[in-house]
Amino acid sequence: MTDASLLAPSSPPIIGHMTLGDIPAVLKAGWRDFTRAPLHGLFLASFFVVGGLLIYLQLDRLERSYSIIPLAFGFPLLAPFLAMGLYDISRRLEEGRELPLAGVLRVVYRQKDRQCPSMAAVIIVIFLFWVFIAHMIFALFLGYMPMTNISTDWAATFLTQNGISMLLFGTAVGAALAFVLFSITVMALPMLLDREFDFITAMIYSFKTVTENLLPMLAWGIVIAGLLILAMIPYFLGLFLVLPVLGHATWHLYRRVMHYDDAGEA
Repeated sequence: MTDASLLAPSSPPIIGHMTLGDIPAVLKAGWRDFTRAPLHGLFLASFFVVGGLLIYLQLDRLERSYSIIPLAFGFPLLAPFLAMGLYDISRRLEEGRELPLAGVLRVVYRQKDRQCPSMAAVIIVIFLFWVFIAHMIFALFLGYMPMTNISTDWAATFLTQNGISMLLFGTAVGAALAFVLFSITVMALPMLLDREFDFITAMIYSFKTVTENLLPMLAWGIVIAGLLILAMIPYFLGLFLVLPVLGHATWHLYRRVMHYDDAGEA
């Protein structure tokens, strides 16, 4: 296979059909890839686990809450690059190639000269927009309530009529933004590693893939969200397992759904 950084512009993909049965199949494939290269997955996941713990510790020290912002900002910035590493591991396993960690990291590093930074910028814009909207929602629903320490007296804030309304409305808005982000990235990121597309084209085809396979893709998004929430409960430690498995599984889902006429190009 030609090095990803030297690929010629690719022909458009053919969007295939996804079923609900593909979800357990790709999760099984993701688990298999993780068990074949566990140290690689643990290393890439460690960036998120350590970052999550640092954010948690800063939240626990509210007098220095300003430092939460750069830490939280790092998640959407790093996510596309680290995802590329997991995809590359699955691709190497698929092709029977060697798996040196240094080689995987070189592939991740080379993405800075391709379309990955642009995708990271899109993710960051959506992330910052959500932060702005979340603050607006909080102010609209709870801005006139007496100030309380939410970390110690959360019930007095959230278990009120305004608090419950805020949670319901905020969840709906957050879900809509999450759907948009999921739709434009779920297939775009593996496409950008595997082929030579501009990031806008990749986002368009990713969105089309989701809309043309809406029910199974929604189910896949719910699986991702549910596993990530469960993984974050024990001090983010579950991310060591969940993130690599989901990353590998996403690559296998991409290979099942996206097809190309020019097979020789890859």
